[in-house]
Amino acid sequence: MKAVRFHRYGDIDVLGVEEVEPRPLGPRDVLVRVRAAGINPGEAKIRTGALHERFPAVFPSGQGSDLAGTVTATGDAVTDWAPGDAVLGWSWERSSHAEYVVVPEEQLVRKPDGLPWPVAGALYVAGSTAWAAVAAVAPRAGETVVVSGATGGVGSLAVQLLRLRRANVVAVASARHRNWLESQGATLVAYGNGVTERLRRAIEGDGAGTADAFLDFHGGDYPRTALSLGVLPHRVNTLDHDAADALGTRSHGSAEGTDRAVLGELAGLAAGGRIEVPVSRTHPLTQVRAAFTHLEHDHPLGKVVLLP
Repeated sequence: MKAVRFHRYGDIDVLGVEEVEPRPLGPRDVLVRVRAAGINPGEAKIRTGALHERFPAVFPSGQGSDLAGTVTATGDAVTDWAPGDAVLGWSWERSSHAEYVVVPEEQLVRKPDGLPWPVAGALYVAGSTAWAAVAAVAPRAGETVVVSGATGGVGSLAVQLLRLRRANVVAVASARHRNWLESQGATLVAYGNGVTERLRRAIEGDGAGTADAFLDFHGGDYPRTALSLGVLPHRVNTLDHDAADALGTRSHGSAEGTDRAVLGELAGLAAGGRIEVPVSRTHPLTQVRAAFTHLEHDHPLGKVVLLP
């Protein structure tokens, strides 16, 4: 099968597509023909070596956690799945950016009828991270929650999960995405110099006076910005683990949100039209470099997805 590989840390040009063998099928494993596999900023950071201390690569390294596809074979002890089943799920072996992937049976859920393949294949990392981050700050109806990185793959879902809880959302993002954010009932604050003061004005304009919680999906100075706005540390969640350790905030992400029931519920919400999973662009597997170029340099709305 064809699969994405890189043999050293580096920029996008270290990525290639090679012929490899799927790993052997264990008794409780499932072989999935991948129809769609989302790409994520964390994968880019692993590829560059920026996360070596936390998530080291073993070379040659594969890539990819998100997946959706069709079951083609099962191990002898598998009872929940059969060839032909449409599924979505995740790999913890950095292996889903490929034509086929082998995963344990408990890492799959059934794909709802009518859920497009690119959406199904984009849901795991962004969905589980957004779910965990929202749960970490426990928003209540009527509270004001600030979201930085609000139109990325994770942020766009977090905005919608917050709105389902009837929270008021102040979204830090590019002005290019104003229409989408306003369609979700969020208030846009443009990122860049002076963002803290713009946030204060937006929060006061909403009548809240102060922010009740803050979800940071960008990093940088945003965790400190959250505290400067008066948000209590336990109601700030950031994906910057070092900042969370230094400031005493929370840092819940995909690890805390990984659960078959959560993924199944998110898939149901998306299939039923209660949340949208924006897909900015799709690429064939052979264009993996172009896909990551778009993700890393163009700040797209929502997800970028490979279609092996």
